[in-house]
Amino acid sequence: MSGGVTITVRLVRSFEHRNFRPVVYHGVCLDQTVQEFLKFVLKDVAQRDDLPPPFRRHTYDTMKIIHQAHGSKSNNLVVSLENDETLILRSEQTLQEAKVANETEIAFFCAADYCQYQKHPVSSW
Repeated sequence: MSGGVTITVRLVRSFEHRNFRPVVYHGVCLDQTVQEFLKFVLKDVAQRDDLPPPFRRHTYDTMKIIHQAHGSKSNNLVVSLENDETLILRSEQTLQEAKVANETEIAFFCAADYCQYQKHPVSSW
């Protein structure tokens, strides 16, 4: 795609407290690797004035597809806990190989936090 695609990245700071912020990226090239996109997002998030400091400084290391255009959504408000083997993006894949397309929504989070939440998926308000 010549102009690139639009991807929404959901920065997940806390699964338990449902604390997340969406960031929209336009013109994303699907030929780049997941690792390249991850590095780009990390650098961008650290420099964004429109994000509170806790989101800019949080440790993010894993991306998982939450939703794709014209597809069904999970009932979980932050990220679904199913299908990790197909929905978690592997760093060596290109975004296209990882099945990322226009208007895909991706969660970006700390893998250790996600594993902890999987073991005890309780939300606090």
